[in-house]
Amino acid sequence: MRVVALGPIHGYAIAQRIQQISRDALQVQQGSLYPALHRLEYKRLLAAKWQPSETGRDAKFYELTARGRAYLITETENWKRFTDVVGLILKGTAEGVL
Repeated sequence: MRVVALGPIHGYAIAQRIQQISRDALQVQQGSLYPALHRLEYKRLLAAKWQPSETGRDAKFYELTARGRAYLITETENWKRFTDVVGLILKGTAEGVL
């Protein structure tokens, strides 16, 4: 959802952008990406419309809805808390606290 928050984007470009941002650490397969996009669209977190892509072929472009933006803020905060907790656990383990 974070990639889509930057503006309308089609599925293939989403996968490419995630791979680029993660420095090739994450490669989202189509079999995972498109069902996830469809679920987000069903939940009205994303809106989609067909339009020509940079290749001239029609592609389904996704963008966040207002509901999706609010959801993204909440989930980003949840992930930040989660990663902070994991960081504390790893730090404690490295220092021999556990």
